[in-house]
Amino acid sequence: MPLTVTPVSGAALADVIPDLARLRIRVFRDFPYLYQGTQAYEETYLRTLAQAPDALVVVARDGGQVVGASTALPLIHETPEVRAPFHAPEFDPARVLYLGESVLLPEHRGQGVGHAFFDAREAHAARLGLDVTVFCAVQRPPDHPRRPAGYRPLDAFWHSRGYTERPDLTTVMHWPDLDETHDTPKPMRFWVRTAAP
Repeated sequence: MPLTVTPVSGAALADVIPDLARLRIRVFRDFPYLYQGTQAYEETYLRTLAQAPDALVVVARDGGQVVGASTALPLIHETPEVRAPFHAPEFDPARVLYLGESVLLPEHRGQGVGHAFFDAREAHAARLGLDVTVFCAVQRPPDHPRRPAGYRPLDAFWHSRGYTERPDLTTVMHWPDLDETHDTPKPMRFWVRTAAP
C-alpha cells in the first residue's frame, strides 16, 4: 500500500502529537542531531505547536501507522531563538513561515515523502499569504566522532527545492547529545526560500 501524506491543522493537531513525539525521539537519535528525548518532554514541547494559530503538521501514514511528520507555523509564533535572526530590513517576520522538523522512518525514505512535506508546507505558506519559508539545520564538524561513514547531508535536496543556505543567519539551540547528561549549545544555520511574486 502506498504511503499517504495528509495535512493536519486546527483541533485535529492534538491527535497527532503523541505520534510526532515518538518519531522525533526515534529519528533525531541519529546523526547529526544525536538527540535523546523523552515522550513526556516531547508532548509538552509539541503541545505549544498544537496551540499556535495557523500551525500545520503534515502526516505520512503507511496504512494506519504514522511513519513520518513535518511541521510548520508562522515565525511570529516561534521561540525567541528561532525568531532572532529575522529582522528588518531584509525580513518582515509576519511574512515568514518556519518549517520545523521533518521526521520519517528510514524504511520509508526515497519514496517522495520529503518533497510532499515541502509541497504541503509551501502551499500552507501561500494560503496564509506568507512569501518566505525558512528552516534551520544543526551544524556538526566534519570530524565529529559519531558521524557515520558515508553520511550525506541533505543540502543538495534542499537546494533542489529552491532554498539558499545562509551562513549569516544562525541561532543556538540546546539539548543533550546521546552521551551527555545536560543540555549543551548546538549551532543552527538557516536556509531560506522566497516565493516568486
